[in-house]
Amino acid sequence: MDFDAGLSRRARAFVAGHGVRLPVPSLEPMRARWLRDGIPAEQIDRAEAFHERWGGLCLPPSPCYDGGPRTFHADFPEWRPGAGWLFDAGTTRTALPYGFAIGPAGEFGLDGNEWSPLHASVEGWVESLALAAHATRWASRTTRLTGDAAEDFSLDGCVQIPEVAGLADTWWRGDGTLVAVHRGEARACAFPPYRTTLVHSGLADRDLAGLG
Repeated sequence: MDFDAGLSRRARAFVAGHGVRLPVPSLEPMRARWLRDGIPAEQIDRAEAFHERWGGLCLPPSPCYDGGPRTFHADFPEWRPGAGWLFDAGTTRTALPYGFAIGPAGEFGLDGNEWSPLHASVEGWVESLALAAHATRWASRTTRLTGDAAEDFSLDGCVQIPEVAGLADTWWRGDGTLVAVHRGEARACAFPPYRTTLVHSGLADRDLAGLG
C-alpha cells in the first residue's frame, strides 16, 4: 500500500525508513455482523477505508501517549454522545486510560473520559511522529514542561506548522527551536497536569528548512 498521499517529503521518508507493515485480516467478514448490530453502512465503509490504507502499519513510538498505537488496526465503530461515530485506530503499547480512535471527520485522537481529537487526520499524526524523530535527532537539547509550566510557555514569535493538522496537539517553529504542544491527554482524562510541552532547541537553519 502506498502511504505517500497527503504526506510531506519528511513524513514519506520517515514512513519508508522506519515503518513496518504487518499483515492484518480484512474487516469484510465483520460487515454482516456489524450491520445486524445496527452500525450504519457508511461507518463500516469508513473503518474499512482506514484499514485498507493504514492497517498493519507500525511506526516508531511517540514521545507522549506512551508511544501511541503499536499497530494501526480498525475495529468496531461505536457512537459516542457528544462526539459522534468513532472507531478504534490501533492497539496500545501499554495499559492506558484511553484508546486511539478515528473521529467522525477523520480526526485522529484519544477516546477516554472525553473524546479528544489530536490531529484533523491520520496524516497529521504521522507528520507529528516524523517531526518528533527529526527534532530528537538534531536538537542539542530537549526540555519537557508539564502542567502549568507547559501552559505558560510563550509561543510568541513562533509559527505553527500546518502539516500536522493540529487540534489538541500542535507543532511550532521558532528561532532555532521546534516546539511540540500536547494537550490531548489532559483533555481525554480531564486532568490539566497532563499538559505537556516539549521544546527542542539548538537546531540549525538547515534543520528547520521547509517548516512553517
